[in-house]
Amino acid sequence: MGSKDAAAASGGRSQHMQTDTGSEWEAVFVDPVGQVVQQRWADAVLAVAFEDLEPVSAFPVVPGRRWGPGQWWSATTGRHVACGSAAMRAQLMVLDRDPEVVGLAGRPVRLLWRDARGQVRSWVPQLFARHRDGTAVLADCPSHPEAGGERAQRAARVLEEACVQAGWSYRRLEPLETTLAANLKWLAGYRHPRNAGRPPLAAAVREAFTQPRPLIEGTEAAGDPIEVLPAVFHALWHGHLTTPLDIPLHERVLVSTGAGAANGRSGPGSGNGR
Repeated sequence: MGSKDAAAASGGRSQHMQTDTGSEWEAVFVDPVGQVVQQRWADAVLAVAFEDLEPVSAFPVVPGRRWGPGQWWSATTGRHVACGSAAMRAQLMVLDRDPEVVGLAGRPVRLLWRDARGQVRSWVPQLFARHRDGTAVLADCPSHPEAGGERAQRAARVLEEACVQAGWSYRRLEPLETTLAANLKWLAGYRHPRNAGRPPLAAAVREAFTQPRPLIEGTEAAGDPIEVLPAVFHALWHGHLTTPLDIPLHERVLVSTGAGAANGRSGPGSGNGR
């Protein structure tokens, strides 16, 4: 983006950006009342709840692609998150299951900086995730490692430095392994609270899998599979039950509860496409 475009996007409110090797960057975002704001990055990371903001710019619609922009309903926040691609949706599934994530947003901030030649550059990371401890992750979700070309690689280096200054992190998230992505997609269909079942049913489901046993056996022990299976899948999504997600889900897969349930959740740093 050229300097004129950057000024237009930010309302021309600030002109003190330093080079990409310096310690100053600018954040551009849309505030809760719909106004475009430009602010020093160091100030914005302390004051702005990016997880509550709308996208600073829309996800592009690419003709010919089978998957276009949409909305992901987050079980973490109970709100929709703007989503721009199938690769991003897959990463949203991982973050939405992470017990340390308390907020999610799609494209809530644009980072501006000047390169070594003084030209204004910008980048809008696809994902923002807020952690329980107040730190955050900015992330992009490329469909393959070379996506975005050299421009994306240069931006990644700048965002890494800017996030380190903030005590955050920036990541280019690798695509999920096929089996893991398919399992998460299936379980995500049961993430809504309506699938938890009545409290007695939820308790019966946990009791049925106190010891590891095949999914269908525990389900039948808890009651009618037509009623129980949605509650089992809901519990697997939320980590109340656990099962290996690197093999295809099937009726004989081992399911358990207890302290090991946390192993069924894929969080930052756990591998599985992180």
